[in-house]
Amino acid sequence: MAYITVRCPVRHRSVALVTRDPGLYHELAGFLRERRVPTISLLPGDRIPDQVAVVLTSNSEAPLISHSNVLPVAEAADRRSLAAAVRHALESADPTETIVVGIDPGPRPGYSVLAGATILAEGVLESPESAGTFASQLRHRFPSRPVLFRVGRGDPPTRNRIVNSLLEHHRSIELVDEQGTTPRGHRRPRDAAAARTIAHLPGQPIREPIPLTVTPGEIANLQRLSREGSGGRLTISRSSAHRVLQGEITLAEAVAEAMARPGRSGPSREGAAPREPL
Repeated sequence: MAYITVRCPVRHRSVALVTRDPGLYHELAGFLRERRVPTISLLPGDRIPDQVAVVLTSNSEAPLISHSNVLPVAEAADRRSLAAAVRHALESADPTETIVVGIDPGPRPGYSVLAGATILAEGVLESPESAGTFASQLRHRFPSRPVLFRVGRGDPPTRNRIVNSLLEHHRSIELVDEQGTTPRGHRRPRDAAAARTIAHLPGQPIREPIPLTVTPGEIANLQRLSREGSGGRLTISRSSAHRVLQGEITLAEAVAEAMARPGRSGPSREGAAPREPL
C-alpha cells in the first residue's frame, strides 16, 4: 500500500539490537539502517530503555533478555517477514503518537508516512484523486491514531485536487512551503525523498475545498508536455488540457484521444505553438 510530529526522543519508539554475535549484529544493523529505523545497540544484561518497542537478538540469547517483545532472529532470517514484524511493533508501540503523511504534489504524487522518526511506508499514488482513498485506508489501518497530512504547495493544479480529495475523507491537512525539498540532482520527481521532507515541515491548516481554477499558463505548459510526450506529433487542444487540469482525464488519455481523432493529419492547430527543438 499504498506515515512528523514534535521530536521527542522519549516518546519515539526504537528497536534494540541486543547480541554478542558480531555476524548477526552487522547483518541486522545494516538491515535496520536501510529502513531508517531508530536503533540502539546493547549487550545481553544491559538495561533496555523504556522507548524500545522490540528487541532483536539471536535464538540462543533470547532467554537472557527481559522485555515484553523479544524477537529472536535466525542467521538466515526472512528479511521481508522481519521487516513486517519490526514495522508492526513500531506501529503499535504508542497509540497516541501522530502519524504524519507528506505528499509531494504531481500527476502521480509521491508520499511518505512517518511515525516520529520512523518511516512506515513510502511510494507513489496513481493520481491526485487517489489521495482520498489513501487517507481512508490509513484511517482503517490506524483507527486510534491521529493522522496529519502535509501537502506541498507546488504544482497548484494537482495540489488543489489532492487537498480536495483528502477533505472528502480527512480533516487534518496542512499546506507546506516545499521550496528546496527536492534533493540535488533530481529532475523534480514525485518521489519519497521530497515527500519525506514535506512531512517534517509545519504548514498552514486547510479546512475548506480549494476552487479548481485553470490559468492560461498552465494550459500552455500542458500543451507543451503533450508535444514532448507524443514526440512532436501533436499538441492537445486547450479544451483537452483544461479537462486534464480538472482531473477529468489524464494527459496520456488526452494524447490518445487526439491521436485517434478522425482526419488528424498533423499536430492539432487549436492553441498550437511553434514546435520546440527536442
